[in-house]
Amino acid sequence: MSKNQLLEPTPELSKALHANVVSDQSASSLVNRLRGKNKDLQTKSVDTYQQFWKNSENNNEKSRTNMYKTLTNTYYNLATDFYEYGWGESFHFARKSIGETLRESIRRHEHILFSSARIAPGMKVLDVGCGVGGPARECIRFTGAHVTGLNNNDYQIQRANIYAAKHKQENYSTFVKGDFMDMPFEDNSFDAVYAIEATCHAPVLKGVYSQMYRVLKPGGYFAIYEWCLTDKYDDNNELHRKLALDIEHGDGIAKLFSTQVALQAAKDAGFEIEVATDLAHETTIGNEIPWYADLDVGMINFNGLQGFARSQVGRIFTTNAVKLLEKVGIAPAGTYQVQEVLATAADSLVGGAKKEIFTPMYLIVGRKPMN
Repeated sequence: MSKNQLLEPTPELSKALHANVVSDQSASSLVNRLRGKNKDLQTKSVDTYQQFWKNSENNNEKSRTNMYKTLTNTYYNLATDFYEYGWGESFHFARKSIGETLRESIRRHEHILFSSARIAPGMKVLDVGCGVGGPARECIRFTGAHVTGLNNNDYQIQRANIYAAKHKQENYSTFVKGDFMDMPFEDNSFDAVYAIEATCHAPVLKGVYSQMYRVLKPGGYFAIYEWCLTDKYDDNNELHRKLALDIEHGDGIAKLFSTQVALQAAKDAGFEIEVATDLAHETTIGNEIPWYADLDVGMINFNGLQGFARSQVGRIFTTNAVKLLEKVGIAPAGTYQVQEVLATAADSLVGGAKKEIFTPMYLIVGRKPMN
C-alpha cells in the first residue's frame, strides 16, 4: 500500500465507519459499536494505521510526521471505543493518593491544570485536543467557564456532543473540528488555553504552541500536560529506543519529544514560563501512587468494569472476546489488531515509566505577555 493508497479519515469516512453510536460505556456498548462498524472501512483503516509501523514505504519517522493527521485521526477512529470501555471519558493519567479512585485522581489532576491556567467563571477557554470532552466537562463544572473543545477527529466530536447533551452542558461548551496546527479561531480569542496529553500528536511542538499563543488574549495563561521523553532517555540504548517506538505505535504518535524540546518550544512560541516540572516523578503527600498503577494492576481487579478491563485477566478476557467477535463476523476483521496495539501501548507506557525515561505529565504553565 503506497501513500496514495492510504485510506484518508475524512468526515464522510467517519460517518460511514461509525454507523452505530451509543451514549453509554457498558460492555454491551462496546459490542454494539463494533457490530455497527462498516466492516470494510474498519479493516482498511486498520491496514492504513499499520502501514506506518509495519514493513512498508510509510514506516519511517518522516512519513509519520508528514502525515500526522492521517496517522492520528485513523488511530482515534480505531481506538476511541476501547478507550471509553477501559478508561472512561477522560483519556489521560494521574498520580493517585492512597485510597483515591482513578476517576477521583483524574479529576484532581485536571483541577490542578485548570487552576494553573487561572480559569475563572465566565471565561472563554480553549481545550486543545479535547478527545470526547471529559476534561472540558470537568472544567465547566469546576470553574464555571465556557469551554471550546478543538479536535480533528469527527467521531470524537460526535461523542463529545452526545456527552454534552447528556450532562446538560450544551450552553457551556462548543466542540469544533479543526487542526491544532492551524486553528480556526481569530487572534486573541480566548481568556485561557489548556491541553491535556494531546499536543504530543503534533509534528512540531513549536507549531501547536504558537497557535495556542496566537489565539490566547494578552495576559492570559497557557497550561499543558505534555507527553515527553525525560533526561534519562538514551537514544543509544536499544531498550529505550524500543520502548519509545512502542509508545508511539501504541498511541498514534508521530514522534515523542524531550522535556527540553517541549520547554524550549513554549519559550520560542512567546510564552513567559512560570512553571516547568515533571509531575510523574514527584512522590509527595497526596501523590503517593504512580500514574501508571492502573495499567499495572496485576492479575485481577474487581474495582468495576473498567478496573477489571485493565487487569491481566481482564485484558485476556477482552482479547479473547474480540477474537471471537471477529471470528463470528460481529466485529470487523482487524479489530483484534487494534486490541493488540492498545496492549502494546499499555506495556510500553509501564516499561517507560519504570525506566524513568517517559512522562505523560510534564507540566508547563506560561503567560502571554500583555504587550
